[in-house]
Amino acid sequence: MEDINKELEDKSPQDVLGYAFKKFSNIAISFSGAEDVALVDMAIRINPSVSIFILDTGRLHAETHIFIEQVRKHYCVNIEVLFPDTNQLQKLVSEKGFFSFYEDGHKECCSVRKVEPLKKKLSTLDAWVTGQRRDQNPNTRMHIPLVQKDSQFSFGDNDLIKFNPLATWSSSRVWEYIRSENVPYNPLHDKGFISLGCEPCTKPVGPNQHEREGRWWWEQSEKKECGLHLENVND
Repeated sequence: MEDINKELEDKSPQDVLGYAFKKFSNIAISFSGAEDVALVDMAIRINPSVSIFILDTGRLHAETHIFIEQVRKHYCVNIEVLFPDTNQLQKLVSEKGFFSFYEDGHKECCSVRKVEPLKKKLSTLDAWVTGQRRDQNPNTRMHIPLVQKDSQFSFGDNDLIKFNPLATWSSSRVWEYIRSENVPYNPLHDKGFISLGCEPCTKPVGPNQHEREGRWWWEQSEKKECGLHLENVND
C-alpha cells in the first residue's frame, strides 16, 4: 500500500476514484449525508452506475433524510439505506433506554446502529470509499492514507480495501467544490452543524471550535470515532 499511496499522494480525489474504479468492480461509496456529497458528485461523473449506501441509524435529523432524497433525485441514483438489526436495537433500548450513551459512552449504541449494519454490508464488497479527511480530527485522522487495507472489516482470506479520496483536502476546499459545482448540501450546515451525525449526539459548533467538537461533546476528544474507522484510534 505504501507505493500506491506515494503514487497517489499528489493526485486529485477524482484520480483516486478513477484508480479505485479501475481496480475494483465490486466497490461502493459510503455517503454520510454530510459534505462528502462532494465525493458522490465526483464519483458519479466518473462512474454513473457507482453503488452508494448510507447508514440510517434511526436517529438522524429530519433534514438529513430530506437531503438524502434530494441527492437521490438530483443525481438519479439509487442510494441503498442500511438499518440496524431490529432485535439488537430493541434489546439495547429495552435494557438501557434511548439515551444510555450520555452515561456510559457512545460506543455501544454506535456498534448496534452503525458498526454492525456496516459490517454486514462490507462483507459483500471488495472495496469501499469514504469521505474521511485528515483535517476532520487532529487526534484520530491526521495520518489517514488515501488507500489502505481495512483491517477492521477484512474477513477470511479476502482483504477489504478502503479508499479515502478526500484525505488530503481541507474542509474549505471541499466547500469550494460544492459551491463551484452547485452540489446540493444538507441545510444543517447553514445552521452551524459542521460534522453531522445522529441528532442526539450532534450539535452546532461556535466560532474557532473544531468541527468534531460538535460530536459526542460530553466525551474526551481522542474518543470521537463512532467505530466505523477504528484503525484511526488504534494506530
